[in-house]
Amino acid sequence: MPSKEVLLCVNIDHIATLRQARGGKEPDPIWGAILCEQNGADGITVHLREDRRHIQDRDVRLLKEVVRGKYNLEMALSEDIIRIALEVAPHQVTLVPEKRQELTTEGGLDVKANFEKIRETILRFHEKGILVSLFIEPDIESVEFSKKAGADFIELHTGTYCNVFRTPLMEKELERLYRAAHHAIEIGIRVNAGHGLNSENVIPILGLAGLEELNIGHSIISRAIFKGLPAVVRELKDVIRHFTH
Repeated sequence: MPSKEVLLCVNIDHIATLRQARGGKEPDPIWGAILCEQNGADGITVHLREDRRHIQDRDVRLLKEVVRGKYNLEMALSEDIIRIALEVAPHQVTLVPEKRQELTTEGGLDVKANFEKIRETILRFHEKGILVSLFIEPDIESVEFSKKAGADFIELHTGTYCNVFRTPLMEKELERLYRAAHHAIEIGIRVNAGHGLNSENVIPILGLAGLEELNIGHSIISRAIFKGLPAVVRELKDVIRHFTH
């Protein structure tokens, strides 16, 4: 297990999803971000989608004013979103694939197929002093192309692993993640992970080489309905601390 503490960045998209269901003002994801950080979160993640299905432009701008830890903005390779991100200047942007019809991000970014656009976009963010992470599948080729493109981090897509957690396929998916993380550290690119994680399936993920940050959202907001947001954030942070020391 890693000797240093892994950061927990809470994705608050689905607080905004609930707000948008009524088209009103409640619940406010800005207050959600404050509560998360007050109860141990190391940062906040949001995904500004092209169709604005949950997080809105207003949220992205206000979060820059209130987030005290790491502010991570997930986004597609869309010029409209890139322009907003450059204006707001979060600590980090995470480039992700995006399809209008998907319910949630379905897989990793195809870095090889979009290499020139990704490299150009990374340079634009670096000029503003913004870190760039690429959300990728846990395979060696994607790690290699991420490094070549100039990314600071990769975020390994853990969704497939989570879908087969506690099944015979789990070890195979875990090995893919371990191998990709190890290779990333060998070639000098930093490692984050996320998608589908909760307080149980996250434990093996904490063994990834060089893991610095977890981005977790849906499971936290779901459990918060029954236990309250502060309690769930503290619970998950305790799990991370326990298994990284």
